[in-house]
Amino acid sequence: MAAPAHDTTLLPRAARSERGSPKGLAVLAIMAAAVFCVSLLVGSSGTGLRGSLAALMGSGDEATRTVLLAVRLPRVLAAFGVGSLLALAGVLLQALFRNPLADPYVLGVSGGAAVGALLAMMAGAAALAVQSAALGGALVAVVAVYLLARSGGTPRLLLTGVVLASACGALISVLLSLADTSHVRGMVFWLAGDLEWAMTPWASAGAALFAVVAAVLVARPLNVLAAGELRARSVGLALEAWRTVLFIGCAALTAIAVVSAGTVGFVGLITPHAVRLAFRTSDHRIVAPAAALCGGMLLALADLVARTIASPRQLPVGAIMALVGAPLFVVILRSRGR
Repeated sequence: MAAPAHDTTLLPRAARSERGSPKGLAVLAIMAAAVFCVSLLVGSSGTGLRGSLAALMGSGDEATRTVLLAVRLPRVLAAFGVGSLLALAGVLLQALFRNPLADPYVLGVSGGAAVGALLAMMAGAAALAVQSAALGGALVAVVAVYLLARSGGTPRLLLTGVVLASACGALISVLLSLADTSHVRGMVFWLAGDLEWAMTPWASAGAALFAVVAAVLVARPLNVLAAGELRARSVGLALEAWRTVLFIGCAALTAIAVVSAGTVGFVGLITPHAVRLAFRTSDHRIVAPAAALCGGMLLALADLVARTIASPRQLPVGAIMALVGAPLFVVILRSRGR
């Protein structure tokens, strides 16, 4: 009789490692709280740290308090929410495809969302309509990938997503070429990733919290799946069902992140690797919450740089993330090699 899917003795040693202890997660949570506070209190408005603290305590300038609570707080929440969603999607996709280069955008979701958003911008739509169009485009892409690859297994799913993403990229280039010059700047910022589009930060933050809890609850099947299809079948895991669930879950996480902030790259690619290297484990009970915290911190720090480095101008957070993420990924690869 096949062993139950939760039998951890059949998992690879790395998945059973206890080095990624709760103490490490606690330290990471403290670091995330510190980054949250710094991102909230520091900005381009010219208000010092003391003035920002006084405003939060109710004894400072009312205008400063409004900036902190109405402008910075939603943006910091959105940064943590979107960063966590992308990092979790990266963790799940790397477990699903068993491919270290899998990231949230390989499914073509971001490409479909980008096409929908750019079409809405070309039509002069308002911000809410642009987000709705992006969500519609993401859903169309998800349905297309699922219908085209549902009977071909994991490799076909990956290839279909990559091909659809490439087709959407070509269509995006055409739309940028045809767009009126008055719309191009907004379109480029959306494509590069911009947290100013995150008008409902509680949606991404709440989705990220729910996704972390769900990932921890299904960590053992994820560990089995990450060990390979042969191992998964040998312990009786319902492979096709789990593949479908993970595909839908990852697509949903990516869609929420993209609709909230545009296409922010590298977070979902480098964060899972950094967490596995730092905690020396691939156990998803540790990797999932740690990746969510790291992803949120990373994007919040990138947004802080984007808001302050060229003040009073603001840079696209996705561009800052790419500039930081590329060398960081090289460092992680060299560390894993050693």
